[in-house]
Amino acid sequence: MDKRIRIKDLLDSTNFGQQVKVMGWVKTFRNNQFIAINDGSTIKNIQAVLDFNSFDESLLKRLNTGAAVSIEGEIVESLGKGQRIEIKVDKIEILGDSDAEKFPLQPKKHSLEFLREIAHLRFRTNTFNAVFKVRHALAYAIHKFFNDKGFLYLHTPIITASDAEGAGEMFRVSTLDPDNIPRDQDGSVNYKEDFFGKATNLTVSGQLEGELAALAFGDIYTFGPTFRAENSNTTRHLAEFWMIEPEMAFYDLNDNMDLAEELLNYVISYALENCSDELDFLNNRLLEEEKQKPQSDRSELDLISKLKFCLDNNFERITYTEAIHILRNSKPNQKKQFNYIIDSWGADLQSEHERFLVEKHFKKPVILTDYPAAIKSFYMRLNEPDAEGRTTVRAMDILFPGIGEIIGGSQREERLEKLEKRMEEMHIPKEEMSWYLDTRRFGSAPHAGFGLGFERLVLFVTGMSNIRDVIPFPRTPKNAEF
Repeated sequence: MDKRIRIKDLLDSTNFGQQVKVMGWVKTFRNNQFIAINDGSTIKNIQAVLDFNSFDESLLKRLNTGAAVSIEGEIVESLGKGQRIEIKVDKIEILGDSDAEKFPLQPKKHSLEFLREIAHLRFRTNTFNAVFKVRHALAYAIHKFFNDKGFLYLHTPIITASDAEGAGEMFRVSTLDPDNIPRDQDGSVNYKEDFFGKATNLTVSGQLEGELAALAFGDIYTFGPTFRAENSNTTRHLAEFWMIEPEMAFYDLNDNMDLAEELLNYVISYALENCSDELDFLNNRLLEEEKQKPQSDRSELDLISKLKFCLDNNFERITYTEAIHILRNSKPNQKKQFNYIIDSWGADLQSEHERFLVEKHFKKPVILTDYPAAIKSFYMRLNEPDAEGRTTVRAMDILFPGIGEIIGGSQREERLEKLEKRMEEMHIPKEEMSWYLDTRRFGSAPHAGFGLGFERLVLFVTGMSNIRDVIPFPRTPKNAEF
């Protein structure tokens, strides 16, 4: 197999007359003559042309969709439309048969719902070839962005004893026998007999651990799996997803916003430059889907235009208070077209509000800042009360067209007394978080950070409509296949 050439490399070749060997899977076999082969290295197939009189009929009958083959032959200029070169076949070997009666992926369009039912095979489709090539490119771009800026990549723990968000929606980690759980006299679980000797869970965020490192190394980032035990069956939620979480010492909120905007522009540009075939395919796929919708429901921008829209427009920066004023006076709110009507300051904004600000009002990406303290996490830096005595925090959310919030972050509260008071107000035990408070006791400094949900980013860049279609093995309520 050492002579094998990848189809991606072969398609760029101009060495007509060269003998080559390719290995891949049969996409289609037409007229007992034309074989479309794909080896996963590119979304594009290569066509192999054979003289059916030169091959056994029994062999030709095995050239079914999905069969793995090895083909040797000569590179020739193609006379057909849509390809520059093809292979004139000299030798075919079937590496793995595929029963045409049983293989569920026939050469026709399959719905995404159907493909989720056979998720172990959906990688073999053009759509998911494109999606996961883009996902790979975005992951690489994120690492390259931070590496080139001198950030340290930190691996934060998957198993933790803290709840960074204070949400309580966590997956418990335990080796206790569920049929014989040891309990104390008051009936509570005796975790001293558990593996870690205390209650532990799968992490909801690497932020708190990231702060520890940022206050030593300066600039760090994490990129790993996080878990939320939310019983939420929506197109935007997963129980297991990946997060990018940079933390930077000596940063304020403005520095934080600048970095987040620069990161998003960088990774989108990288995808446009390095995934042109995949994005063209996904763009055309989306345009075909749009044709099935009523004119009023169609997107104003196609996928490529939407990505370039974000690059061509500086992000609009407004406060939460300004956003509430805009939303309260908007036509959808006054005509009660929002599902969640904005009545007063303090409301927690929903996706419909965020998308209105981006897509209808400003027509550009938006960064919202300075949210009410009551709806944000304990670690966010408190602002001085405003003229009306309202308390806000130095938080920021970045809103994108079609998706709403894509990044959430804040300047962190570096003042020990104020942080401790917030923890008391939110019933977060200071004793268990003493390790975290030490960063404020010894050499505390202004610092900031944010979280970027990786699947939300992939969803945006690929134009897919369901987050379950941009992660290889989705984990959702009542679903943990493979």
